[in-house]
Formats: sequence, structure tokens, C-alpha cells
Amino acid sequence: MRLPDTAHTSRPWRIHELTPEFRLEDVWMLPTPGGPDDFPSLVRLIASGNASRDSKGAARALWVIRLKLGQILGWDAPDAGPGPDRPSLRGRLPADLRDLPPGLDFRARPFTPLYLTADEFAAEIINRTVHGILHLGWVRDDADRYHGQLAVLVKPNGLLGTGYMAAITPFRHLIVYPPMIRQIGQAWRTRGAGATPGPAPART
Repeated sequence: MRLPDTAHTSRPWRIHELTPEFRLEDVWMLPTPGGPDDFPSLVRLIASGNASRDSKGAARALWVIRLKLGQILGWDAPDAGPGPDRPSLRGRLPADLRDLPPGLDFRARPFTPLYLTADEFAAEIINRTVHGILHLGWVRDDADRYHGQLAVLVKPNGLLGTGYMAAITPFRHLIVYPPMIRQIGQAWRTRGAGATPGPAPART
């Protein structure tokens, strides 16, 4: 379910201090009910995914088209990644967020993990179109029940990035995210919350 921006901006996430010039694009509630210690399981689930592989139907077709365009136009070329003109957010991380826990194998390329805490995870993507942030939070419902929350923050790279984001917005909301959220929920139910140990989050 898509949420209002305040569902993200009103919470004391650490990502706020790192992204003052980024724009919040989307906030989604994830169908991943769990207990207070299940957040590492959600991080592991998201980190092991591959949107172009796991998506189906129209959503998969859009991912394939995007990847092909990126290859043809050089949007995702090696020299389109982090650099002097497109610096990674890792350079902004405070000391307590710099060390990622061992075992955090983020296979959902081209995202790169930034930090992990007890209730928050962030990863970034940098290419010729955008500098994007995938943010996961673990939100409390009541005394001992929680759910995941996904937010996407973006800083377009020039006119190309601005036009690109404007062009894909309706496709993201109608075609890409709804089935992706359902797939995350299905995978969560199949695996079970906290079924296997995950990377230990840093307590901040």
C-alpha cells in the first residue's frame, strides 16, 4: 500500500541527515508482519532479490527494457557510477554507520549497501540518470508487532535524470511497485519472519 510522504518524513530515520538535497519519490507499506527482531530477515530478503528476474508480466518487460536502454545509451556504464561529479553517500556517513556488518551480501545489483541499524537499512544506486536511495525501515504497529516500510529517494542527474524520472513515474506507480510489493509479501510468508539468522544490526 502506498503511503503519504509523512509516513517517512515524520520518523527519526538516520537517512534524513544524509539526503537533504534528495527528493522523496515513494513510500510503501510492506506486507511483512513480524516481531521486534525480524528486521534482519527483511533486509536479507530484499538484498537477495533481483527485480528484473523476479518480476512478471508487464513489470518484467519494463525492467528488461530499462536494462537494455541502459546498455545501449551507456546509462549504467562503469564510468557512470560514483565519481567526483556523482559522489557516493558513503563519504557522508558518521562514524557509527560506516562499518557494515559481515554477511550482508547485497545481490540486488546495481544497488550498493550504505548502512544497517536495528531498524533501518539504506542502499544507493548511481548512474547517468539518477542518484537513488532505497530505504527500508522497521515500523512498530503495537507492543510487539512490526512491519517493513520502503521509501525511495532520488536526486536526478541533470536534465536527463529529470526527464527520465518524469517519464517513468506513472509506470512505477501502476505497473512496477504493486506487483513487486505483492512478491515481497509472498516471499516473506514463504520464508517466515526470522527463519534464519541475518546480519547483526548496529545498535544506535
